[in-house]
Amino acid sequence: MPEARYVQVFVTVPTKNDAERIARLLLHKERLAACIQIMGPVSSHYRWKGRIEHSKEWLCLVKTRKSLYEKLEKAIKEVHPYDVPEIIATPIIAGLDDYFEWMDGELLKK
Repeated sequence: MPEARYVQVFVTVPTKNDAERIARLLLHKERLAACIQIMGPVSSHYRWKGRIEHSKEWLCLVKTRKSLYEKLEKAIKEVHPYDVPEIIATPIIAGLDDYFEWMDGELLKK
């Protein structure tokens, strides 16, 4: 199977305002994302500093080109309120060619 050219990045934040701030940064200012879906609140359960934690968070699903991932990660880390933010990229192994062409037209040129 060929290497994925595109990725979907999962980012969780504590508030809807945080999610919208990241979306504006990535879409409008930096052009590091073609599409961001914001969902929430979601219920998160995790271990943090030896304790089980529960919190309400907002989930951003960010669509981008794999080659832009490092810039995208850096941009998110600069504005993210968490000490250790969830920023996880998963490869997109298949999809509609027309959608990928649209993404390429919206993303920062290489």
